[in-house]
Parts: sequence; C-alpha cells; structure tokens
Amino acid sequence: MTKDLQKSALPQEEMMNVVMVGHVDHGKSTVIGRLLADTDSLPEGKLDMVRENCKRNSKPFEYAFLLDALKNEQAQGITIDTARCFFKTQKRRYILIDAPGHIEFLKNMVTGASRAEAAMLVIDAARGVEENTRRHGYFLSMLGIRQVVVLVNKMDLVDYKESVFQDISQQYAEFLRKIDIQPQAFIPVSGYEGDNIANHSDRMPWFKGKNLLEQLDEFQNAVPADLQPLRLPVQGVYKFTENNDSRRIIAGTVEAGTLQQGDQIVFYPSGKRTAVKTLERFNDSCERPFISQEAAGFTMTDQIYVKRGEIACRANEPAPHTGVRLRVNLFWLGKARLEKNKNYLFKCGTAKVSMQLEQVERVVNASDLSCVNRQYIEKNEVAECTLTLDSPIAFDLAGSCEASSRFVIVDSYEIAGGGIITEALESEHFDKRNIRWTAGSVGIKERCQLNGHKGLIVWMTGLSGSGKSSIAEDVERQLVAAGIHTYVLDGDKLRHGLNSDLGFSQQDREENVRRTAELAALLEDAGLVTIVTLISPFAEGRAFARSRSRQEFVEVYVKARLETCIKRDPKQLYRKALEGQISDFTGISSAYEAPTEPDLVLDTDIWSEEECVEVLFNNIMTRVAE
Repeated sequence: MTKDLQKSALPQEEMMNVVMVGHVDHGKSTVIGRLLADTDSLPEGKLDMVRENCKRNSKPFEYAFLLDALKNEQAQGITIDTARCFFKTQKRRYILIDAPGHIEFLKNMVTGASRAEAAMLVIDAARGVEENTRRHGYFLSMLGIRQVVVLVNKMDLVDYKESVFQDISQQYAEFLRKIDIQPQAFIPVSGYEGDNIANHSDRMPWFKGKNLLEQLDEFQNAVPADLQPLRLPVQGVYKFTENNDSRRIIAGTVEAGTLQQGDQIVFYPSGKRTAVKTLERFNDSCERPFISQEAAGFTMTDQIYVKRGEIACRANEPAPHTGVRLRVNLFWLGKARLEKNKNYLFKCGTAKVSMQLEQVERVVNASDLSCVNRQYIEKNEVAECTLTLDSPIAFDLAGSCEASSRFVIVDSYEIAGGGIITEALESEHFDKRNIRWTAGSVGIKERCQLNGHKGLIVWMTGLSGSGKSSIAEDVERQLVAAGIHTYVLDGDKLRHGLNSDLGFSQQDREENVRRTAELAALLEDAGLVTIVTLISPFAEGRAFARSRSRQEFVEVYVKARLETCIKRDPKQLYRKALEGQISDFTGISSAYEAPTEPDLVLDTDIWSEEECVEVLFNNIMTRVAE
C-alpha cells in the first residue's frame, strides 16, 4: 500500500463501536443517558426538552428517556430496537449501540452487537445475575467480542454496599470464564445518580478502580478495516448501452481493505481473475481509492462473468475460504425449531444459498452452559453445529473480516437465526485416505453401484507434444474393453466447443482449466472415469481442479524434455512460437509449472507409449476396484 493510500485510508481520529447489553429494567439506557449528559454529548437543549416533556406529562425525569424517545417505548418502559448515539473522550470518538434486553428482542440485540469491538454489560445490583444476563454474555462470546466491562448498576438501591458488588462480580466472572471471556473490569455504578460514570464516586470509597470513561479508553482498537485484506462482496453487475457506453461495472460495498485502479483481483468462490481498469463513482471522476465501508464500482480489464454473491479480493493478499460445509456457532430465534431434512436460506455478505442442518454437535443452555445431545435446536437456544450448503460460497472465519464471517438463516421469509463461522470443513462425504463411502453420500454411491465402479478424475498435465492425448486415447480403449465407463476430455475437443470463446492469454488459460475442472467433476459425480488432457501449466489451476473432485483425483505428470517436444512438434506449434507467430506459448514464451508431487509420472523420454499406457491403465484399474 502506498503512503498516499495509507494517508487517505487511515482515519484522522480513533473511533470505536461499543454495544451496551443487559436484561430488561437493569438500567442500561439510564447509564447511556447519563454518559451522554456527563460528557456534554447531547444536542443543545435536548436535556431541557426531555425534562420539560416529563414535567408536562407528570412523569419523573429519567435519563433513559434521552434514548427511549418513541412514545410506545416510553409507554412500555422497554427498548425495542437498537439506537446509536455518539460521544467523545480525549482519546477517541465512540459509537454507542443501545441493544434491547427483553427476551423477545434478542434478534435486535444480536444485530446491534454485530459490529461492536467492545461491550458494556449491565447488571442490576438489586436483582443480580438473571437468565438473560447469562444469555447476553454467551451471545457476546459467540460474536467474538472479548473486550467487556461489566457494570453493576443501581448501587444506590443497595446502599452502595461493597458486599453486594463483590458477590455479583464473583458469580458472573465465574460464568464468563467458562465461555472464554475475561472482563477487563467490574465497575459499581449508579446511572441515576451518576456514580462512577464520568467521575469517581464519593459514595463508594472502597472502589479503587477506573470509572467507566477511563475504562472505555483502555480498550484497544482492532486493526483498522482499511488495512485488512480486501473484501468486496459483489452486489450487482451493471452494463450500459446508451451513447456507445460499453462499461460493465461491478458494484458493492468495500467491507474491508481498499480498492484502487490497477489492482489484480480474484473473485471467490469462482477463482476468476482480472484487474481493475477504472474506478466508478456516481457523478464523480475522482480516481482516489475506495476505502472500507464505501460503496464502490469498478470496471475490469478482462470482461469475465461474475455474479452477485462472489467476493472480490486482491490477488496478493490472503484469500477467503471457499466451500459448502461449515462449522458454526449458531443462535436460533425462529418460531419453528431448526431441524434436519429441511431447506433454509443461508445469507453471508451478498451470497444467498440453500442450506441444510447436517449435524448438531451440541446444544448449549446459555444460562448454565449445560449441554443437550439432540439433533434439533429450539427457539432461544445456541448450538455448535455443521451446516451444508447447496453451492460453494466464499467466507472468512470468526475473528477476521466480520462481514464475511457472520451469517443469518432465513426460514419462511423471516430471519430466524444467525451466528459466526468457526471452521471450514472438507466438502467430500467420504474418507479420502481410504476412499470408503459413508452414509452421508447422496447419489454417488448409488451411481457407483450401477456402474460397478466408482468415479475418478485422471488429470494429465504436461507440455504440448509430451504425449498426453495419445496415451489417454489408448487407455480409454482398454478401459472401455474392461467394462469401465470412461470419457476423455481433450484440450482440442474442448476448445472447439465448450471453450471456443477462449484465447490463450493467462486469463483465458485459467478459465479453460476452471471450466474443464467443473465439467470433469460432474462426469466423476456421474460415476465415470474422466481423463483430462490439458497442458494446465499453472499449479494453482491444477489445485483448483483437485478441489472440485468429490471422489478421487489423480494428477499424472506426462514428463518430456522441451527439446523432445520441439523435435516431435506434431502440429508445428513450437515452430510457429519460435518464429514469433504464436505469443504466450507454454515452454517458449510462457512458463510451465511442473508438478512437485504428482500422483503418477509418465516419462515419455524414457518409456515408450505402450509402456506408459500399461502403467496408467493398471493404476486406474487398481483405484476403481477399491
């Protein structure tokens, strides 16, 4: 990142998102109101206006009314939606999120906490630790919020007794330790009287710790989003046609990192690559980089096909995970329970795919952390479980980019649950080490039984002229004669049909390999032994092809010295490349990354074609018979 980019991306002043959680009537809105008043963060005249309104309605003034401004909220005495407010200390600016505490509004509480870096959790000193108090602590843990200060509020109602404060602190600290939260502090406060909010209370001389404002300034900011790897979920692709405008603009919000002209971009999960040609802003020709949380648009140097739900990332930065099986920490708030054998909608970033519950590892009672062993999740329960998606998505794990590591689940058109992704799991439904089918396989096992053998991808890579196609065709004849359902995907066949729109640039070669890998995976899924003969010069492309296999993938390196291939030159391609008639030709003007650990090597400099055919045929027969 250039110095100019760093300067434009870094904020001029520190800022932190802090969420306030607590059970209904424990006084968190009062604490926030007092905090805003004591830091002179209210709009001019706001405090007097609320006092006058209470006087006209013969109601006692409460600091909570500064936030609970809606009539129905004041009538019910509970906060029913998240409210944001702002205040400032000498160290930084704060965005304070007041999250609901009533059990029916836990969904809103989780929404409010989703972007917080730290939390204040309020406990009523007179009522002590209640069920929702424990549940809120567990939700903070699930959301990965580890910077927590616990406020024992309403100390004025217990005569500021130290013993009450110590009992609550010890009880709740023991609970938090079990869910891996070590609170930075427990502070005795009175939101109503203002004790230990912005001052040090004379009513509690026994407390020697920091007041609330001082403790907030002790929290550490996370790595600024602008300095994290780029994550730009694609929201839409827009094409213009008027006035000879041929732009295709990729649009979305930069959730992390920055985007500038010339960046080499990879879209996940497809793996397609391009570069940023221009940055596009509405009615603005400014070329300054897009920064985190900014709506962005850009055009591409190569017009590849991408769609909503993919994530644009920089090619030289850590990539997100991709896959269809996820281990998650999940909270469920739906009317109907979460259960197996039912389709749900999984939403992460801009991606939306069908989802099923594969396995419940454990259901946790958020109040006492006891575990229940069953395969469904009831309303207001939290669980560790495995989810299976119908198609791959790109995602990050909890603790990294929040937008691509947190998700929601939709049931019957309503958000019914959500959580964080903790682990990326293998998508295969079998034991790769022994290639033994498991009960989780659907369809593959039945097709293998019908064919009398399993499917297989034999990926033959090597320089042009190394002998890949000749060996593959002879092996195919022998396999068919042996009753093995086989098909050869030859590079020439593919380029005259499926991939006829592709050239020979690096970008097009990568797309050629990607399409072929996807097709090979489908044929393997149908139970065929699929033999692919592509130069496939880059290790990354071959690794992608291996990742698409659901049964077994065999990388075969058809090895031959460049001099041997030039001497053979059956299509006169090397001659044309050496004469400059063909650019980007593998082995001459474009690199070939030889496999470092292939499953099988056929050295055609040493072995005859008949010997190579025999070795490969026997290798395949051994594998399909397992």
